[in-house]
Amino acid sequence: MTVFTDLPEEQLRAYRSGVRDPADFDRFWATTLAEARSADPSVRVEPVPTGLAGIDVYDVTFPGFAGQPVQGWLRVPRGGRPPLPAVVQYAGYGGGRGHPLENLLWAAAGYAHLQMDTRGQGSGWSRGDTPDPAVAGPEAPGVLTRGIADPRTYYYRRLVTDAVRAVDAVRTLPAVDPARVAVLGHSQGGALALAAGALAPDLRAVVAGVPFLCDIPRAVVVTDARPYREIRDFLAVHRDAEQRVLATLAYVDGVNFARRCHVPTRYSVALMDEIVPPSTVFAAVNAHAGPTELSVWRYNGHEAGGIDDDAAALRFLAAHLTGDAEAAPEPVAG
Repeated sequence: MTVFTDLPEEQLRAYRSGVRDPADFDRFWATTLAEARSADPSVRVEPVPTGLAGIDVYDVTFPGFAGQPVQGWLRVPRGGRPPLPAVVQYAGYGGGRGHPLENLLWAAAGYAHLQMDTRGQGSGWSRGDTPDPAVAGPEAPGVLTRGIADPRTYYYRRLVTDAVRAVDAVRTLPAVDPARVAVLGHSQGGALALAAGALAPDLRAVVAGVPFLCDIPRAVVVTDARPYREIRDFLAVHRDAEQRVLATLAYVDGVNFARRCHVPTRYSVALMDEIVPPSTVFAAVNAHAGPTELSVWRYNGHEAGGIDDDAAALRFLAAHLTGDAEAAPEPVAG
């Protein structure tokens, strides 16, 4: 039986995380991104025949971490007048960019939509095509502990860099207005959106649905669900590695990114979520440096608000990318 999985709601709303910023956090990410941006910035865009009447789809390859090629789908409303506002979307854990015919909502709403592939994933629930050509040490099954002994070798250093470089890439496309770009995602995708909100310059909006990788030390000890279970499994074997692992995770913790995110951000949280503990989402919301709005779904699990979250995101993005606050209905949860 699924029940509330965390603190009572009034305590959740007041919850503050004990996660601390590494002293070199800002330098670490500035150096990482500068190195990535020193690679050839060329973006390859090739049309994909789909049979769709209202949306054009393109196969995109852009340089991610260390200039390594990352793929994505670009979907553009046919007949839309460029330059268009753009939405960059990131996939949840285990997923990739999917099929060209999937995920047509954002282009149908009038946005240039870049769906980023997820290096080394894309075989769990949605297909992916981008490898993770990294040398790593021992790891638990999955990617959450890949290279976790050092922040420089950690998997999410590479994936977060890809997420920021996806924003850089979409801004180079002729169809896109580089001044009107937003990022969004659910779970792992929400974590990447929050990181991009902190690290990519001049974004207009962030949508982070039940974001993963926030207040990680708490998450690991309050849920037995995967993916967080991967960290626990790793530490159950590598018993002497706890401090080293937690030090690495601090560089990708969404609480530390939230403290640096001044972009208007829409969050959602589900109080019956066994995968992303609700307190970890509130930890990011309560640390956020910029304006936020939040939907609390009291009777949902990790799916959170589902289509109602999408409807609220459409309204939120319309307000911040087009100035049309009436484009979609108000959220139904407070």
